[in-house]
Amino acid sequence: MKELKIKKVRENAKLPTRATEGSAGYDLYACIDKPLTLKAGETAIIPTGIAIGLDDPHYAAFIYSRSGIAIKHGIGLLNSVGVIDSDYRGEICVGVINQISEAYEIQPFERVAQMIIKPVELPELTEVSDLDETSRGAGGFGSTGTK
Repeated sequence: MKELKIKKVRENAKLPTRATEGSAGYDLYACIDKPLTLKAGETAIIPTGIAIGLDDPHYAAFIYSRSGIAIKHGIGLLNSVGVIDSDYRGEICVGVINQISEAYEIQPFERVAQMIIKPVELPELTEVSDLDETSRGAGGFGSTGTK
């Protein structure tokens, strides 16, 4: 993918940026007019003020926490990873949660998440009556040990 179309859906929105040449993700900014305080355990939906146009169904945008705000302040994403499908054209909003006991104040245009564009496979699904046997079989959570 050579181009990602971005539209400001709020006049004061800040376009995503990459912090360094080696950054895989584009930082997304909180498009809010005043600080927003998140108390312990509180959640919020943060608008970014942008929409994107992924014109290829074999690509999607994935929204991740930024390590700095997550590790230093306990602000994570509500759904762990957000997925922006190629045909979605609405505003990208970020669901966040304060996971620690201290309140945190999100500032206008603070970098609140990062967006990474990745290819996705879209295989044809085939219903079968049996699956190949493996050494693991149906062993689920913890079945391979912890060490």
